[in-house]
Amino acid sequence: MIRLAVLFCALVAGGPVQAACRQALALGLDVSGSVDAREYRQQLDGLAVALDAGPVRQALMQQPQAPVTLAVYEWSGPQDTTLLVPWTPVTSEAVLDGIIATLRGTERVPRSPGTGLGSAMLYGAALLEQADCAQRTLDISGDGRSNLGPRPRDVKHQLADSGITVNALVIGEDAPATGDDRQSGIGPLSSYFRAEVIFGRDAFVETALGFDNYAEAMQRKLERELLTLVIGRLE
Repeated sequence: MIRLAVLFCALVAGGPVQAACRQALALGLDVSGSVDAREYRQQLDGLAVALDAGPVRQALMQQPQAPVTLAVYEWSGPQDTTLLVPWTPVTSEAVLDGIIATLRGTERVPRSPGTGLGSAMLYGAALLEQADCAQRTLDISGDGRSNLGPRPRDVKHQLADSGITVNALVIGEDAPATGDDRQSGIGPLSSYFRAEVIFGRDAFVETALGFDNYAEAMQRKLERELLTLVIGRLE
């Protein structure tokens, strides 16, 4: 299954990443039926805001001779995965600005309502197979459990020896009109992603208390990933 996914990704992404890099970072965005039009826009714009934040931009600009390379895709059901940003080495401010502009200009297209989290993991892993980088990291954003396609726990087991790290950004419910129990409410979903999805070196789960907090949570996650790179592992 993974070999087929690699072939598919090579076709849509234009082949393997050629430039040496210190980290390959693939970001998978949940656009399943539980994500409405407003939340879709908050997710795409939130990632753009996080990439444009000072600490993240500074981290990305370090060592342009061995850059971080980014890819962004959105996913819902097992057959509904679209590559928004193919592998792009972030070698300059202009390149990063181009990625941000692409995210801000992306419009939603119809998707199946299902949540194929395991399939999204396979797609991201296939993308990372193309990247010859010191570190390879897959980020999955999601606001619910998988209900279609391969089970995430089975995919996690299948990819355990792939050498990649899978992190997650778990999105809870937006603030209610009265009261606020979001912190405890997000706990079970975070536990699910921790047990079923993430794995690899220093893997972690970040949380957003609703899509209103997505940009802040994404910035925290990117800072943690980019600022803790072990540069000494580069040859």
